[in-house]
Amino acid sequence: MPDDLSDEAEAVLRLCRAAGLRVATAESCTGGMIAAALTAIAGSSDVVERGFVTYSNEAKSELLGVPAPLIAQCGAVSAEVAEAMARGALAHAPVDLAVSVTGIAGPGGATPGKPVGLVHLGIARRGGACRTERHVFPGDRTAIRAAAARRALALLREAAQGG
Repeated sequence: MPDDLSDEAEAVLRLCRAAGLRVATAESCTGGMIAAALTAIAGSSDVVERGFVTYSNEAKSELLGVPAPLIAQCGAVSAEVAEAMARGALAHAPVDLAVSVTGIAGPGGATPGKPVGLVHLGIARRGGACRTERHVFPGDRTAIRAAAARRALALLREAAQGG
């Protein structure tokens, strides 16, 4: 795991512990990298409650409750689905914060208007708002996935700090 992912994960855990927050992840294109970065650190079980790897559209619907018509209308890689994934993780886990990521890591899968590197992230707090971000990360599959995981950890850090 890259050192910067480990450093960011440690910061997330430290801030969540201080605030008494529990976390869930809802991952598609990162395939569990965010949860892996967090759980690679000893003692993370007091913060990390669970991770959902919902790579297929069916998994997004079955495990997170993302409406299939929403996926059909907006596409799995969309702000709407990223928000539904984050809200779904909150609904299906006893946690305070949930982060989601859905994207096109490549090298295939691009469509008109949705290039390789397109990633939508969501961050949700129980009883609060959910916000999403859109990024187009450069590089190959490995670089895109790492950049998405890095940004997801940053979103968790910001949320734990009250942002």
